[in-house]
Amino acid sequence: SERRYYHKEDNQLISKKVDIALSQGLKIIFCCGEFAAQRDAGRHFDEVSTQLQESLFHLPAESLQHVIIGYEPVWAVGTGITATSMQAQEMHAFIRTWLTNRFDESTAQACRILYGGSCKPSNADELFAQPDVNGGLIGGASLKATDFLAIVAAAEKH
Repeated sequence: SERRYYHKEDNQLISKKVDIALSQGLKIIFCCGEFAAQRDAGRHFDEVSTQLQESLFHLPAESLQHVIIGYEPVWAVGTGITATSMQAQEMHAFIRTWLTNRFDESTAQACRILYGGSCKPSNADELFAQPDVNGGLIGGASLKATDFLAIVAAAEKH
């Protein structure tokens, strides 16, 4: 998600990168997310749906089995601020509904959607307990073994 801002990567470039990676047999972690101003203005769903539509929705359903979606609210990446479990679930459910509408129910259910915004031992269990949160993209918390192991233990419970 940060690459969109810091490296000026737009959805069209990301779409091309997705195609190249898939053509080479790679699995993809496709990250999407919104900035704080977009969330505060109520445009967070519009932003994420545009990213999905312009970068992934040209793919055939069978290609989606090679894609993991990471929801990374940019306002939470590396900031120590985390979306509440309800905010994460709300966006993950929104993404899954979009996948269902574009592809089909079974493709959408098979797609893993990970949360990637300041996941840590204190919030991992609650985040991973949400029905549409399939795990986490762990950044800074992976640098401390005890923290990372606590997050892994939370993931294994769910």
